[in-house]
Amino acid sequence: MAGDPEGAREPLRRAAALYRASWEAAPPGSYGRLVGMLKAAILAGDGRAAAAYAREALRDAPAASPTASYALAIAALAGGDDAAASLAAAGMRAGDAAFGRAADAVQALAGRDGPAYAAAVRAVVADFEGRDEHLTGVAIADTALMLEVLAEERGMAARPPSALLPVGP
Repeated sequence: MAGDPEGAREPLRRAAALYRASWEAAPPGSYGRLVGMLKAAILAGDGRAAAAYAREALRDAPAASPTASYALAIAALAGGDDAAASLAAAGMRAGDAAFGRAADAVQALAGRDGPAYAAAVRAVVADFEGRDEHLTGVAIADTALMLEVLAEERGMAARPPSALLPVGP
């Protein structure tokens, strides 16, 4: 992605499609697959369509777990429903500290609070910088990267400096 965001779009779209197919084939409660789909789609510029799909998929289980709440919060932000994003962020707080940091960022974005968002996304990045292993197998602060796309749409991007965030052209 560094220096070539356009070149990353198609691989991200393929990743989103694979996450969606995985979700559709998975047992109930596999909400992390929706989160992966949403992150990849948002990074590819396809957030609205993915958000609509995820919100429908979560219609009957919006607060089933912190991960389901996270998927709903991302989908709501991507779909422009800040009130629903803020409510879903509250459900994220039942998870571990990483969920809490992401919930802080979601709530700040939903509330259009630039200083609170900047502090929250810096905390998300610091968490990723402190990890020895990354879920994706790639040392990248993908949560912060996705949040920054959503923040950019709101004119709130904080652009925290980090070796784990790609630098644009």
